[in-house]
Amino acid sequence: MTLRTLIENARILTMNAAFDEHLSGWVLINGDCIAALGKGPAPADLGEVDDRLDVDGDLIMPGMVNTHCHMSMTVFRGLGEDVDDRLFRYILPLEREAVTPEIVRKGARLAAVEMLLGGVTAVADMYYFEQEVGRVIDASGMRGIVGQSLGDFDAPDHKHFDDGFALVDALREEFHGHPRVTASIAPHAPYSTGPKIMERVAAYHADHPDVVVQMHLAEMKTEMDWCARHHDCRPVELADRSGLLAPGAIMAHCLEVTPEEITILAERGLGVAHNARSNAKAGRGIAPVEAMRAAGIPVGLATDGPMSGNTLDILAQAAPASMFAKLLGGSRGCMPARDVVQMATIDGARVLGMDPEVGSIEAGKKADLVRLCLDDPRLTPIYDIYSALVFSALPSDVRDVMVNGRWIVKERNVLTLDQTKAIHDVNQIAEGFGKLTKQIDGALTQASTN
Repeated sequence: MTLRTLIENARILTMNAAFDEHLSGWVLINGDCIAALGKGPAPADLGEVDDRLDVDGDLIMPGMVNTHCHMSMTVFRGLGEDVDDRLFRYILPLEREAVTPEIVRKGARLAAVEMLLGGVTAVADMYYFEQEVGRVIDASGMRGIVGQSLGDFDAPDHKHFDDGFALVDALREEFHGHPRVTASIAPHAPYSTGPKIMERVAAYHADHPDVVVQMHLAEMKTEMDWCARHHDCRPVELADRSGLLAPGAIMAHCLEVTPEEITILAERGLGVAHNARSNAKAGRGIAPVEAMRAAGIPVGLATDGPMSGNTLDILAQAAPASMFAKLLGGSRGCMPARDVVQMATIDGARVLGMDPEVGSIEAGKKADLVRLCLDDPRLTPIYDIYSALVFSALPSDVRDVMVNGRWIVKERNVLTLDQTKAIHDVNQIAEGFGKLTKQIDGALTQASTN
């Protein structure tokens, strides 16, 4: 039986091509799709409705999209924050020694809970044991692109690239035809794979075009130096020569890109995941997002992993994305709030290749919706709803979340996952990691004194 849900007395932000907004309106959901919407009271001739929800003036907007994440790294959040070499000092050793399918599963569950409570309904993830992440996304009710990471730094789930490609095969086979979860192949970065593996990934994608390619690209100075030293070129050129800059690919960061490289990225038809908060926290600079968007590249907002950006909600990324662009351009007019909300919704969906189905509130699209309460003092008054969302809203303002026509958050309660257990499990993991980091520090101290 198809469930018909009517949401009424809502402020509706459609994010359609005309940026239509209804200060008071209604949305009718038929099964998993949006059947109709409009302004004012709902018409009397809509037919029978199974679930009628008066939202009392709250905002109904499209579900937000996180275009780049490492969900399971919630287990590392806050560890070694002010240590410059923490990746090599703590994270990589801990991943090699301690990261298991169980830890990946528990870390991903906490991430899914956090994202849902912040109004994120779709995510592009890349990490290890990614089948576990896909299963968590499936159970949560979210949408996701799940990328099996490939790298040459002694990854926890593969010691050789052949084994890594076998894991991609298993991921593809498990989620082939899934309505909400899509398999992806995720070479970590040019410097951690090299051109031969990137060429092999490009060939794999050519044979399996349904498997999305994700990669970190042009993220930092050391990457630039590595490419120059070993290949006498820059990362964008190396990835392009390797065939990885294919239509539909998701390239994360793209901080170190020239105008000429932006043209190449635009011509290749790929999308960019913009991690403003994570980039700044690492001291890596400001990505030329406005130049990329002006060239026609779809750019979506992203959190990066919780070790890098800490929070996994998109609202926390919105203000930094706007403010850093204003700093880069030297003008208040750079990256206006409406553009940022566009990046958080429909443009993020474009990056993930999901825009025919989600990212805006339009008849015929899937019903991925967020109800956001507007009655907090920090949101009063509202002259511009886009500005309010970018500079004033918090994830705690999210009240309900629907994906595929199904409520999976109601009154700030996640209905599909056990929030209390998710927090407890990760806290237990953190206790063990804390002991291991002390052992690492002790061994390094002893080695330095010998």
